[in-house]
Amino acid sequence: MSSLSSAERSLLPMQSPSSFSEASRPFLTWQRILDWAQEHYRCRTFSKDERIPARPGLLYLVQRGAIRMVGTAQVSATASQLTSRRINRTPEEAFLGFVGAGQPFEIVAQSPFTLQSYAHVDQTAVLWMYWHDLDNWPHFRREVMDAFRYQHQRKLLWLSALGQRRTIDRLLGFLTLLIEEYGEPAMSDTDPDVIRGYCLPFPLTHAQIGSAIGSTRVTVTRLMGKLRQRGLILTQGDNLICLPAESINRAS
Repeated sequence: MSSLSSAERSLLPMQSPSSFSEASRPFLTWQRILDWAQEHYRCRTFSKDERIPARPGLLYLVQRGAIRMVGTAQVSATASQLTSRRINRTPEEAFLGFVGAGQPFEIVAQSPFTLQSYAHVDQTAVLWMYWHDLDNWPHFRREVMDAFRYQHQRKLLWLSALGQRRTIDRLLGFLTLLIEEYGEPAMSDTDPDVIRGYCLPFPLTHAQIGSAIGSTRVTVTRLMGKLRQRGLILTQGDNLICLPAESINRAS
């Protein structure tokens, strides 16, 4: 078995929560926004895997739960692949990441690429508004822009992880970034005061992981087994993916 790469041996430190988190947001401002959304019928609760009927030009805020972002591209066959009629390839969905509670998101559509969003867990609540509606809450507008800047920085790290040549490096980098952002402490079974690791709070299938890192479900399953054997990842509960506590240093 080949030795581990530097990407496997050295995991990035856990990031501190975004400034857009619910804990840092002024409660009165957030409550006024929730009241406004309910008054204007701009909020809705979705079931797991239900598509969010989002459209370009609107700002969306996740009140509760998590949103799964998925991209598709309709790519036509080349001229050399055409026979008696035009052949179109079936669009393939690619997992693009999550948007957690307290975070904003937009839907961008530019042919031939489309972006869709789904509720990743039950009881995911989303509210929406036009950008000019934020004129009513200038402080909140600044927080929204800060949140989008933070998301942009995370996407740059995501691209860096996905640029790794070896699939196992892409896999570990991808899982590390997700757990840095959304991970929750998992306590030891033998000592409830000891943190065993940090876990994603919701499940993620091997097929979804494969679509994110440019691989297949079968390959992801095989490499996940290797990472578990090497002690680089753990599983807990309903196959929730965890990173060992000793591999992670939370930012104070």
